[in-house]
Amino acid sequence: MRPSRFTEEQIIGMLKEHEAGTATADVCRKHGISSATFYKFKAKYGGMGVSDARRLKTLEDENARLKKLLAEQMLDNAILKDVAAKKW
Repeated sequence: MRPSRFTEEQIIGMLKEHEAGTATADVCRKHGISSATFYKFKAKYGGMGVSDARRLKTLEDENARLKKLLAEQMLDNAILKDVAAKKW
C-alpha cells in the first residue's frame, strides 16, 4: 500500500477546517484531494486529536510487525512438523 502524502497533522487540519464550516469541495480543492479521499480520512481520523492519530499510527505499525512475526513463526512450525513427519 502506498503511504499517504499527508501527515496525520495535515489530515486532522483538513478535518478541522471542514468542521469550522468550510465546504467539503473547497477543502478538497485547496489541498488537492478528491472528495472520496476526504471522506476516507474523515472515517479514519474523524474526532481524533493529533496525539490520538500518532498513537493510532504506532499501534498500526506494531500490529503489522507482530502479524509478520506470527506468520514467520507459523511457517517455521510447519517446516519443523514436515521434517519431523518424514522417515529418515
